[in-house]
Amino acid sequence: MKNRFFNYFLALILIIGLYYKAGAQNNQAEAKLQQYTIRIGDQTKLFLSVRQQAKDKVNFPKFTDTIAGKVELVSMNKPDTVYAVNNRNSLTVTQSYTITCFDAGTYTIPPLSIGTAGGGLKTNELTLLVETVKVDTTKDIYDIKRPLAVNYTIFDWLRDNWYLVVFPLLGLALIIALIIYVRKHPKIEPAVYKGESAVLPHIVALQQLKELGDKKLWQQDEVKQYYIELSDIIREYIEKRYVVKTHEKTTDEIFAGLKYMSINDDNRNKLRQILVLADLVKFAKERPLPVENEQSMEIAIDFVVNTQQAEQVTGIEGGKAYV
Repeated sequence: MKNRFFNYFLALILIIGLYYKAGAQNNQAEAKLQQYTIRIGDQTKLFLSVRQQAKDKVNFPKFTDTIAGKVELVSMNKPDTVYAVNNRNSLTVTQSYTITCFDAGTYTIPPLSIGTAGGGLKTNELTLLVETVKVDTTKDIYDIKRPLAVNYTIFDWLRDNWYLVVFPLLGLALIIALIIYVRKHPKIEPAVYKGESAVLPHIVALQQLKELGDKKLWQQDEVKQYYIELSDIIREYIEKRYVVKTHEKTTDEIFAGLKYMSINDDNRNKLRQILVLADLVKFAKERPLPVENEQSMEIAIDFVVNTQQAEQVTGIEGGKAYV
């Protein structure tokens, strides 16, 4: 029993060894040139390729400035990896180098050593032929030609410097458009009431409230119409007195516009009571008591009187001030 187990163990080790040996033997290295013949100063590429197992690592040679002899290194590029067809366990890694030479002649690039998991691999030897530039000695030698004179017109300058013209013109056009817009849309100044012929907003509002009271609308069961006209009178007064839009505005929007106006809390509460009750009657079919209808008129009159615009003295005639 022990001998049989030992034999199995030896067979397993032998199989593993043969597998790694076969993998190592499959590793191959190759060197080739993009061009085997170049002119002095031209560049070509040196390719070093290794075919190996996908899991193995490879170390390509690193050069400082020369590859061999007078063959100089220009740059070392990134490695390229290609998997074998129908076998993801095998791949080919290619390292390329850009090389050049500035002396004519034939140069031999010796086998290069590449480090792999199975040991170092040697590439094949390469030969690079560097040729000189052929000169036709049968022709005469001429002096270097002087620079040719070229006519540089205004159109050539505009083609090269168009942005120096276009951007300033756009800026000028924007400035002109802004000036035209401001002139066509002047700033609306708030109304200023002067002279004996001008009627201040509170005078108009008090007169309209008196006329509304004389109509006796709510006494004739026209409560909704009563509050519609009462609300319109107060809204018109606010718009002229404080230069705040009130038409087609909700009560909250009106108060938002009056947020920074000099109206004390008592007058704000009176205004809110008038507008809110009017909204309830107009939109919620509220039926206020007769006493509430009378109070709404009184509150409206108090609000207008308490917030009326102060008359300004603009002149003196016959010892009396007038506005």
